[in-house]
Amino acid sequence: MNTSAKLLLAAGALAALASPILAQQRPGGGMGGGERLPRECRAEIVKLCGTDRAQMRTCLAEKASQLSEGCRTALRERMEQRRGGGGGADQGAKTPPTRTLAYGSDSLQALDLWLPEGTGPAPLVLFVHGGGWKRGSKDNAMSRALPGHMLEQGYAFASIDYRLVPAATVEQQAADVAAALAHLLARADEYGIDRARVVLTGHSAGAHLVALVGTDERYLKAVGLSFADIDGVIPNDGAAYDVATQFTMAGPMMLDTYQQAFGTDPARQKALSPIWQAAAPNAPAFLLLHVQRPDAVDQSKRLAAALKAGGSQAEVAGFPGEGLRGHMEINRKLGEPDYPATPVMDAWLRKVLG
Repeated sequence: MNTSAKLLLAAGALAALASPILAQQRPGGGMGGGERLPRECRAEIVKLCGTDRAQMRTCLAEKASQLSEGCRTALRERMEQRRGGGGGADQGAKTPPTRTLAYGSDSLQALDLWLPEGTGPAPLVLFVHGGGWKRGSKDNAMSRALPGHMLEQGYAFASIDYRLVPAATVEQQAADVAAALAHLLARADEYGIDRARVVLTGHSAGAHLVALVGTDERYLKAVGLSFADIDGVIPNDGAAYDVATQFTMAGPMMLDTYQQAFGTDPARQKALSPIWQAAAPNAPAFLLLHVQRPDAVDQSKRLAAALKAGGSQAEVAGFPGEGLRGHMEINRKLGEPDYPATPVMDAWLRKVLG
């Protein structure tokens, strides 16, 4: 398919979202299932196309390219949520999990577990999805290639759901990450997991959460674990490692998301910032992946420096991709053999997990 055809299809798909763009968010639901578009994006669309919904479809089909990149990306994400595809890989079907488990009493305290074939306990890689701390799911906010790729490498792989803002706090989300890990390690013999070889990874908000659990040991200690139970952490294109700084770097479309997640209390923002929690001790090794987003680049480097000062090993690896499109791509494609970040991740995992 040539580039013009792809753009035409993209514009047509965006136009299909015209009807719910201006709808009021339903209690507990959103516009037909999903997160309402950011206020600034809705204002852009109204300014460009007016408020007549029938006219808006035609206008978006013709003029979607005139919207800001952030608004176009928000529309694409909304389209994927309505299709039930929210950020998964573009190709192929996700490998079905071996089992789905509850690690708490809330319906969102659940995880999918994939176990490799073979004898002997397998190292565990646990993934935490993104979504601005307020949306996303283990079912659709992860690369479709990643579970199968981890199985091919001989790793057990888990992808977790966690309670979402505003019903839950970011502190509770970090507690959920630790609780999911504790649930698996307590049953390591039953599932064939090597509890002595464990890596946490996550994308976007999930990158922040695994970095927080990897630098603030209180979350692990609350469930009977410690940094001795984690061999490494791979935060993937996160940027809220220093929350207060992220507020100054965030564009207007993301500001509400950060305020909803972290509030305005400087002490709380600092407590939820992995950079400010990275004084020793920490998890022993980190691999910080990022694309070429200025906030992700800056904060990944600063977190690596803080981790090294705290005695941990920390590597930073940057890859092509800009803006929200690059941010989404590194999540969709990680695990695909020809994606540049995949062999970097694989080599680091071999080094850390043996």
